[in-house]
Amino acid sequence: MQTAAKSRTQLLAAALLFSTGGAAIKATTLTNWQVAGFRSFIAAVVLLVLLPEARRNWTVKTGFISIAYAGTLVLFVSATKLTTAANAIYLQSTSPLYLVLLGPWLLKEKTRRRDWWTLAVIGCGMALFFAGAEAPRATAPDPMRGNLMAAGSGLCWALTLAGFRWLAGKGAGSLATVAGGNCLAALFCLPMA
Repeated sequence: MQTAAKSRTQLLAAALLFSTGGAAIKATTLTNWQVAGFRSFIAAVVLLVLLPEARRNWTVKTGFISIAYAGTLVLFVSATKLTTAANAIYLQSTSPLYLVLLGPWLLKEKTRRRDWWTLAVIGCGMALFFAGAEAPRATAPDPMRGNLMAAGSGLCWALTLAGFRWLAGKGAGSLATVAGGNCLAALFCLPMA
């Protein structure tokens, strides 16, 4: 019973952090490089110190997927600083669109009819973000560039998810990939931070 309560508490804490992430990125006066770099540095330290699995199974394959994950992290923070948090979150969530397109090529997965319907709906919604010009404002100083970065973050997240699926059958560790991605993002952001 105690394990179930602990799991629920952890789930609620994760939901709280995820739901306030965009607002926290917007609220800080730090630059996108500082936010992405510090955020990834803290995550890497926590993962490597607290989770022994994150220190195992570092391979060239996990390294490649870590690059995609680092791209997800840095592009999402940059997008959130430039456009609205809602736009950044939605456009990053378009990763299924990319997975439907990349799955057959990268993972040799078959595409089903309902995948194409999902692709069409997500694609139409995504197109609306780029159909008109949104006026810059204090909380979204460069909406178009932010939207493009958010779409790039969605692509990087799709590559990360495809990488996790690819690793699943090979006994490699996805926690090593997450720790590696955070390390790379922190290192990449360091010169600009």
